[in-house]
Amino acid sequence: MTRWGRPRLRIGVDGWSQSDQRDRDYSALHKYSQSQSTSKKDGSVEERRSMASSMGGGNAGEGEWLKVAELRAMAEAQDPHVKEVDNLTLRRFLRARGHAVGKASAMLLKFVAWRREAVPGGVMLAELVRTELSHEMAYMAGADRAGRPVMLAFPAKHFSATRDMAGFKRYVVYLFDAMCARIPRGQEKFLCVVDLKGWGYANCDVRAYIAAIEILQSYYPERLGKALMIHVPYLFMKAWKVVQPFIDANTRDKFVFVDDKSLEETLRREMEDGQLPEMYGGKMPIVPLE
Repeated sequence: MTRWGRPRLRIGVDGWSQSDQRDRDYSALHKYSQSQSTSKKDGSVEERRSMASSMGGGNAGEGEWLKVAELRAMAEAQDPHVKEVDNLTLRRFLRARGHAVGKASAMLLKFVAWRREAVPGGVMLAELVRTELSHEMAYMAGADRAGRPVMLAFPAKHFSATRDMAGFKRYVVYLFDAMCARIPRGQEKFLCVVDLKGWGYANCDVRAYIAAIEILQSYYPERLGKALMIHVPYLFMKAWKVVQPFIDANTRDKFVFVDDKSLEETLRREMEDGQLPEMYGGKMPIVPLE
């Protein structure tokens, strides 16, 4: 059976398929960023708007791209490594902070410092998470109707008694990087189906859940499109009440709890039959993350 492999990733986790247009986008933003220190002297507002418009956003996205440029200038002034982060990643951080440039810059700088330390060389090697991968807790499936890649997670395969937190965190990073690598051009998010069938006391691990969510919302902003929670046992909801306060409102709204009666309808609304996993009545085979 074919297994999903991993491409090499840059710090921005968007760099594996940069097009010439994106290179031109970066050039336009870089010129805009450089213009900030001299804008009062020789850089007109019209010139700066032209730079932002040339990024492909047109008039509709002009304001946002101007803020992306402002974010890059602010962050690069504090950490030159920000130059390694592509513009789409910057835009996600900006959106995650409601387009507040100062807050987005603080979040971005934290991400760059974390990535440099947690993922040396920009790639989380499979050898570092081999134990976690052997448990086959996550599978790759097809795509949803919006074209977003689909991941299946099975928390009942996770056991708190044998979990190593450092290893688990590396695994989460490996998993999110793999999902980001599968996102096609024109999309920025993925769909996750969390199947809790068979989940019980032995699988309950609030610390691990909080750690995974913190990694998601702090270092992969605007990547999760939706998380469908299915086959949810009553006991899990008690654990979820403990986890909820650690989830920001934007991320929390993406978790959708699906009751068994509406499961098939919900899944088919999200995925076409050819993309729906076989185990849920569709035609798409699933393969474990490797």
